[in-house]
Amino acid sequence: MKKPIIIDCDPGLDDAIAIFMIINNPNFNIRAVTPVAGNQTVDKTSKNALDLTDYAGSDVPVAIGAARPLFKKLVTAEHVHGKTGLGDISLPHSHRAFSGLNAFEMIYQEAERHENELEIIALGPLTNIAITLLKYPDIKEKIKRITIMGGSCGCGNDTPAAEFNIYADSDAAKIVFDSGIPLTMVGLDATHKAMVYEEEINEISGYNNKVAQVAARILTNSLSFCRKHGFEGSVMHDPLAMACVMDPSVISTKKLRVDIETKGAFTNGKTVADIFNVTGKKANADVAMDINRERFIKILKKAMMDYGV
Repeated sequence: MKKPIIIDCDPGLDDAIAIFMIINNPNFNIRAVTPVAGNQTVDKTSKNALDLTDYAGSDVPVAIGAARPLFKKLVTAEHVHGKTGLGDISLPHSHRAFSGLNAFEMIYQEAERHENELEIIALGPLTNIAITLLKYPDIKEKIKRITIMGGSCGCGNDTPAAEFNIYADSDAAKIVFDSGIPLTMVGLDATHKAMVYEEEINEISGYNNKVAQVAARILTNSLSFCRKHGFEGSVMHDPLAMACVMDPSVISTKKLRVDIETKGAFTNGKTVADIFNVTGKKANADVAMDINRERFIKILKKAMMDYGV
């Protein structure tokens, strides 16, 4: 039986590769893509979601999500993802229409339709999911799991304390982490180890299909950016979160209590992980602590190969 999932995302260069990894996978029933403002404004992330899914040969519904955080001012990652959100990548323009439902309506509809089976892969700020929880509190009992690319047990990458997706809407993150829904947090502790090295990028660029070619260009661009920040390879945050949905053994996790700082002058957006259980609070997330990089690369390569030659 195919696993029903929703991809909640803010495409985004690494979101693009994550979408490519699963959209063609026969083991998953992709119910919708629900873009949110994050890496770029929601008009751009929504357009990118349509163009990316079209390019991969999918007509999955795209339901537009939140244009801004719940309470805070919108911040984007244009300095990383460029003015369109896809760097220098230009895809054919999709002529499909967006879904008539907005993101929170789509999420709730699919949670009702696939009760206790639906999983959400959240690759951007958690605004869409938080709005759904606020509008439909009973959804807490309907979602099987949310896998979140976000957070860190240590330092951040958008501020010294906070990872971008959590920082971008820390209030939404708090609502989701406090919801009681089973969560997997795939944060910087794991994603910084999900590096794709130059020789692996070159191999992917040799796969003679259009999806692999675009993925290789993204990886090459990312490699240049990552090297400026001290990484030897192209760091793939969202693709690791996607890979662990496809094969949970790609990460090793620890059950922890994670609280979200929403007010700190220097720590807003920090995921406060209780590593040593000093609070005695019940764990609310399976937190990725390490990865099997070889398995991750194998999943990535196979996904790109499966688009054909």
